[in-house]
Amino acid sequence: MAAQKRVLMVAPTPYFLDRGCHVQIYEVARSQQVNGNDVAIVTYHLGNTIGSIPTYRIPPIPWYSKGAAGPSWHKLYLDVLLMARTLQVARQYRPHIIHAHLHEGAAVALPIARLLGVPLLLDLQGSLVGELVNHGFVRQQGGLFHTFRAIERQIIARVDGMLMWSYISDALQRMFDFDQAKVFPVDYGVDLERFRPYPREDLADLYASLGIPRERLLVVYLGILSNYQGVDLLIEAIPEIVRACPAAHVLLMGYPNEEHYRARVRALGIADHVTLPGRIDYAQAARYLSLGDVAVSAKLTPMEGNGKLLNYMACGLPTVAFDLPGNLATLGDAGDYAPTGDGTALAARIIALLHDPARRADLGRRARLRAEQRYSWRAIGATINAAYDTLLERKAMGVRLSPGAPGAETVSVKD
Repeated sequence: MAAQKRVLMVAPTPYFLDRGCHVQIYEVARSQQVNGNDVAIVTYHLGNTIGSIPTYRIPPIPWYSKGAAGPSWHKLYLDVLLMARTLQVARQYRPHIIHAHLHEGAAVALPIARLLGVPLLLDLQGSLVGELVNHGFVRQQGGLFHTFRAIERQIIARVDGMLMWSYISDALQRMFDFDQAKVFPVDYGVDLERFRPYPREDLADLYASLGIPRERLLVVYLGILSNYQGVDLLIEAIPEIVRACPAAHVLLMGYPNEEHYRARVRALGIADHVTLPGRIDYAQAARYLSLGDVAVSAKLTPMEGNGKLLNYMACGLPTVAFDLPGNLATLGDAGDYAPTGDGTALAARIIALLHDPARRADLGRRARLRAEQRYSWRAIGATINAAYDTLLERKAMGVRLSPGAPGAETVSVKD
């Protein structure tokens, strides 16, 4: 197999905006450039250009400007346009492999991959139907739930391979009975050069712009501001944190819904101890995180990755999170955990760390070391590159993985 491959990535999202899904897409793409591959991305009309990766967009849609995460019925026609644009780019680019981000990306890319005779790799960040439920787009076990679950099953059955967070593989296997030979387990990574601890003395501009007194002990969060990320629960826990530690200050960074949460903070009487600065530029994210004494994630869903934890770890932050399988797998002994959904316990773990500088320092050191040892994009990029090679070898040999139920024949080789 040739060392260099042309990889066409399909991203059904307004790439690039400053949120976790887009950071992962960018860093996966960069990891392949580092590993010697040529990469191009096809995406929606919205978003910013980042790095040196060629990015192709659908035509402008004047009435569609949604940049926040979450589903929309508008995506039905956006994805038709994305399919047309992907086909146009693919005919010129002639990819060796198509790397589809999210289930939508695989649905868009599937007919094009079959037309061109190239493998299609689905990059999973969780369950499609699980995400729709989390965002309140469909009701659990309702009619649309079963429709989208059937769509998800068909997408999984038809792709050639799947990059999958190792800790969600078993749960998805129980839901969809896919061939395990399709799965390429991967732990996604973090840019260890961009995300690193910054000395506090170099952050005076941020303290000034945020208006946070230097003597405060900062609890930092960076991510989507939504209920399924546990932000409501976290805000409800802040009064207890402030009562136990009057020097505490919570920096809730991200979007959307900033005004909604600012109003909630005012209603709770904790506005003097909470700052919501809104969207944080990806290029500045590590500096903002370095303001923190403790980082927190209150994410509640077990069916998605939690990429913010990697950024926290790379910045050497002691982190409190719920004891979800993904959080435990990511943080290991560098994390501090509360029972999932227990806001009182979450507050207690944060308070304990704020009162224990020695433990904060120890967890921070462990977190950075774990990030260096396990989550370097150079190593993870090599794993993804090896998955490409496996799919291309299977294609060359005529190996076809069966979409059948467990116990069925898993592979067949053409005569």
